[in-house]
Amino acid sequence: MDKYFVLGNPVSHSLSPRIHGLFAEQTGELLRYERLLVRPDGLDVVLRDLQVKGAAGCNITVPFKEQAYQLCAQRTPRAKWAQAGNTIQFAGDQMIIDNTDGLGLVRDIVQNAGVALADKRILLLGAGGAAAGALGALLDAKPAALVLANRTSERAVRLVASHRAYAKQITPGCRLEAATLLDLPQLGAFDVIINATSSSLDGEALHLPPTLLAPSALVYDMMYGKAAQGFLQAAQAMGAQTRDGLGMLVEQAAEAFFFWRGLRPKTAPVLQTLLAELPQ
Repeated sequence: MDKYFVLGNPVSHSLSPRIHGLFAEQTGELLRYERLLVRPDGLDVVLRDLQVKGAAGCNITVPFKEQAYQLCAQRTPRAKWAQAGNTIQFAGDQMIIDNTDGLGLVRDIVQNAGVALADKRILLLGAGGAAAGALGALLDAKPAALVLANRTSERAVRLVASHRAYAKQITPGCRLEAATLLDLPQLGAFDVIINATSSSLDGEALHLPPTLLAPSALVYDMMYGKAAQGFLQAAQAMGAQTRDGLGMLVEQAAEAFFFWRGLRPKTAPVLQTLLAELPQ
């Protein structure tokens, strides 16, 4: 039976074992999927150990997505654009890394939430591995403008610069810009605002100026459940429609399952199962 793992720190909260278990039941695939806590300096050793022991693959969660990319010699185009990865396949002595986060995010917003991204103004908060994974897929959706705002400008500027050529190729009309969180009151209104920072996971407050919200704006947090509620409740109080990242988690997992197994499971029933199981 093939074995898969999710590696992170923290990782005890991860729903990935449940999700992939449901995918396996649905598709008839035989596999085991487990959580594995990794020390901050231990990713390289853990990956080599899993490879030696014959693991089939693993998912990578915070804070290792960028480091995992550096440790893998073979990288998919999605991972190369992001310079970060969340899905690794072990193939003999090779590790192949992909990034399914962005596709999962866009599918959840467009297909599950029914919110169009084409020709819209998008604000992406954060410039770490989560934002890096999302940026290329968001550009694929052909927005009118995409602003990446981070606490400090250096990472935002670097991430935007690395995607300018891609933006010109895929969606030449899109205005791709970098900003800091201090710039938020001057940025104008956005149709979609996505929190890709670690603020929700860390329990930090991240407040949005009301001027950022266009009519019927969607405010989205990549975290899910209780962790996302503070940020989303504040947005709801300003009249925004909101959505947490549970659907993104399911959609990116489905793409990872396809990367590993060659089968794309149905996500709607899995999302409904999780919503029924999670505390409200």
